[in-house]
Amino acid sequence: MAPMGIRLSPLGVAVFCLLGVGVIYHLYAGVISSRLAAFRQRRTVDLRDLLAVSVEAATQGGLEVKAVRDGNDLKEKSKGKTKEGASEPLTMGDLQSHRRMFNLIKNTFPDVTVNSEEHDNEVDKITWSRDIPADILDKIEGGKDVPAESITVWIDPLDATQEYTENLVKYVTTMVCVAVDGKPVIGVIHQPFTGFTAWGFVGQGSNMHSRSSYSVNPPKVIVSRSHSGKVKSYIQDAFGNSTTVIEAGGAGYKVMSLLKMPSEAGPVDQADVYIHITFIKKWDICAGAAILNALGGQMTTLTGEDIDYSGEPLNKGGLVASIGVEHKAILERLPNWDPEKH
Repeated sequence: MAPMGIRLSPLGVAVFCLLGVGVIYHLYAGVISSRLAAFRQRRTVDLRDLLAVSVEAATQGGLEVKAVRDGNDLKEKSKGKTKEGASEPLTMGDLQSHRRMFNLIKNTFPDVTVNSEEHDNEVDKITWSRDIPADILDKIEGGKDVPAESITVWIDPLDATQEYTENLVKYVTTMVCVAVDGKPVIGVIHQPFTGFTAWGFVGQGSNMHSRSSYSVNPPKVIVSRSHSGKVKSYIQDAFGNSTTVIEAGGAGYKVMSLLKMPSEAGPVDQADVYIHITFIKKWDICAGAAILNALGGQMTTLTGEDIDYSGEPLNKGGLVASIGVEHKAILERLPNWDPEKH
């Protein structure tokens, strides 16, 4: 009599396979879990390190800006015109600073989104020196880790290019801003022609301070040189005809005019409020917003809304920046104005 064969039902096969998968899962779950944890850890960024890299990037960019200006080799050309019809110049200072700043940050933190005013395909293999400046070590603790995908870095390789071409170098800065989930957290503003660097880390510290006093009746208001006529009448409608209006180049310079500046920074105008009534790019203003926020100041749109420093680079709401005064009271005195219609 032939031996009987063993038959397994489909249900039995399925149960056997599930048991096997379960055994394998329990054997390797710890390994898989630890590898996933390591992967997540690799994709976080210590914000103190990113602050140190931002300072180094702004400084390195500043060296390029100064070298091109000192050599009088600007190779100036036009990128086009602004919405208001002003020419937007581009120089070798812009490009060479961009190459140093962008590549330094991107080479050090490849998972972080980096937006620069300029664009260039030339690769620079520059890497971070791993040096953390002493004043940052003194004021900021390490271990401020955030997910890399939550970070947007905004770079302005040469703020106040028009003034740079006119050799009005006191207005010129290089800037880096770190936004986390759209909020400005770290700001760096470097003066290439004095070597001074201002920085702020919201909730952690800064090497800058507000002044001891400010005036709002009326305030001294700093504005852009490029369209001072329209903004002057707007400010006089808000604060009266006796209001002092300071015309200046560079958004970074204008923010520094609101602060107490050390002697090594060179002469900087003193203003009480900074107002801009037309479109402006986020790489122009993010660093200043972070420094002001770190010191208890504010930068908002003309209607008082917070500016989102993620997504597209254009801020269409104008801006009001202040410190040491009641920001809301300033906003309430401003006339209705829609930057999209002007």
